[in-house]
Amino acid sequence: MKYRSILASVILALVLFVFPLSAQAASSSSVTNSLSNKGVGGKDFSGQSLIGIEFTSVKLENTNFSAADLRGAVFNGVLLDTVNFHGVDFSQGIAYLSKFKDADLSDAVFTDAMMLRSTFDNVDIIGADFTNAILDMLQVKQLCVHASGVNSKTGVDTRQSLGCK
Repeated sequence: MKYRSILASVILALVLFVFPLSAQAASSSSVTNSLSNKGVGGKDFSGQSLIGIEFTSVKLENTNFSAADLRGAVFNGVLLDTVNFHGVDFSQGIAYLSKFKDADLSDAVFTDAMMLRSTFDNVDIIGADFTNAILDMLQVKQLCVHASGVNSKTGVDTRQSLGCK
């Protein structure tokens, strides 16, 4: 009996080693609305409700999101050159490995957003609220250089929300 269970274990291990189960990572895109490489750059999403939408590996140059509801949205590996985020609500959103360049982030709400490994080059953050947002320290220092204003919705000072000295 003992030898049978050992033999069964060895056979099972060999089968799994020779024919491994395919590993497919669970992705939020399989559960949520996802836009992936679908030519959405340059479009006008202003004022729209885009709660929980996911943008993956897409170029969004010149895209207008002004005043859009992006709560819980995900930007994963997205190029956001000259994007208009003025007045958006991106609270509890995720921007991972995304590049904001020459973007208008003024008066936006980034409360509780996860923005690790994202870069911010020449962006307007006047009046943006980054309260409890998680960003790379180098990016925070860079943003603090030009941070000013108070968010019109939350009443929070931009410099204070970033923890600027």
